[in-house]
Amino acid sequence: MAITSANQLELLQTAEAVAREKMIDPDLVVQAMEESLARAAKSRYGSEMDIRVKIDRKTGRASFTRVRTVVEDDAVESYQAQLTVAQAKQYLDDPKVGDTIVDEVPPVELGRIAAQSAKQVILQKVREAERDRQYEEFKDRVGTIINGQVKREEYGNVIVDIGRGEGVLRRNEKIGRESYRPNDRIRCYIKDVRREARGPQVFLSRTAPEFMAELFKMEVPEIYDGIIEIKAVARDPGSRAKIGVISYDNSIDPVGACVGMRGSRVQAVVNELQGEKIDIIPWNEDQATFLVNALQPAEVSKVVIDEEAGKIEVVVPDDQLSLAIGRRGQNVRLASQLTGLDIDIMTEADESQRRQAEFEERTRLFMDTLDLDEFFAQLLVSEGFGNLEEVAYVDIDELLTIEGVDESTGAELQARARDYLEEQNRKALEHARELGVEDSLVEFEGLTPQMLEALAEDGIKTLEDFATCADWELAGGWTTVDGQRVKDEGILEKFDMSLEEAQTLVMTARVMLGWVDPSELTGEAEEEPESEDEEEAGA
Repeated sequence: MAITSANQLELLQTAEAVAREKMIDPDLVVQAMEESLARAAKSRYGSEMDIRVKIDRKTGRASFTRVRTVVEDDAVESYQAQLTVAQAKQYLDDPKVGDTIVDEVPPVELGRIAAQSAKQVILQKVREAERDRQYEEFKDRVGTIINGQVKREEYGNVIVDIGRGEGVLRRNEKIGRESYRPNDRIRCYIKDVRREARGPQVFLSRTAPEFMAELFKMEVPEIYDGIIEIKAVARDPGSRAKIGVISYDNSIDPVGACVGMRGSRVQAVVNELQGEKIDIIPWNEDQATFLVNALQPAEVSKVVIDEEAGKIEVVVPDDQLSLAIGRRGQNVRLASQLTGLDIDIMTEADESQRRQAEFEERTRLFMDTLDLDEFFAQLLVSEGFGNLEEVAYVDIDELLTIEGVDESTGAELQARARDYLEEQNRKALEHARELGVEDSLVEFEGLTPQMLEALAEDGIKTLEDFATCADWELAGGWTTVDGQRVKDEGILEKFDMSLEEAQTLVMTARVMLGWVDPSELTGEAEEEPESEDEEEAGA
């Protein structure tokens, strides 16, 4: 069938019908038709030819043209698509390299194979346009709730009709005891939208903490208006959840607003989440206060926070331990997720026993190293001295405040502590040198002999070795694996080295070796206060 013998308007009508059905731009369908006709023409006239097809958007007439480019005499690679300046003179008065010559060619006859090929090209282009349209539509809706209809279930994953596309509610994103049948209505949270070879994939979730936050935003007008903010959410999907809220209006109780009249607001969320029990907790900037609230209904006696390790120690009365931990550790696990800290719960009896063990350990240390009797060693510990360094280098006036200690006794205590520490340093340095530590690392300021010994035992023996270390390798840190915080032991962590100190030492070593330009570090240090000021101004 020749294009010229067909109803030319039929092309436009077909394009509009396809575009309307697939909800895409009609021009994209026309472009696909032009490309398919051009491919059919190339199979007729030769694949080396640059054949282009243009369909008039008003009349539907398809014009076929051959395009040739003017190139240098020695640059001709295809005589079908290129020609020299001399050859171009018969078409142009003053041809130049880069000019194009366009000739109209007769329309092609579309045979069965060519027509099938053209159809495939059009379908492919339409599918691509449809996928792009779906991706653009849903990518901006990530983080929102969508209503859909269950279409089918595949290997435990639920395929949901979400209007102009399909979403996937994977097995691990379903609330445990939920089951769905085709045509059931379902409400989900759009967790992610990705471009994939088979088309855009919309991943849904009903277990995400953000799903609960969005449900509260729909039920509580104060949250939607920004008067109340959800600061943190922790969930054990289908069983229990904790949500921390704060009000920016002193006249509005954030917990009461979220609960609603006779619990109407929170009950609407509970019903959507298949009966999941929700604890609504007032947010507090003070971590200890917020944690005490988060562990409700258990009572808390004392809270000790180790901010550097991201850990928190909670002491509860003996009869409150099981309540604080919860069934299968649920209560303390949710409180940990809510605060972002590792929580170690102990009873008052356990804490007393631990404190006693620490007291005895420090007493034994002073007895063995300073040659003191038990009473005098206990006196030092009771006054807050925890290690030899504190005794050796503290201002002597602090020792004189201890009952029974005069200047001569204080001086003798400090002399014994310093002699012991110097001897330990000497032994540690000798051992480090035996292990192969080089002078470049020994002379590096900031590392004690014991640190050098620990580094050598880990294979770090030169300044270059030290400069290649990461700060967390030295000071230790925490890594989140599968939602659980895992401790990374640091080589120098036992010497109470912080991440900031480790970073400073490593960067100093790199500067000394010429790996880093000191001016760059200065520039970064100068920029930091500015950024902090900007944050304060923004706040």
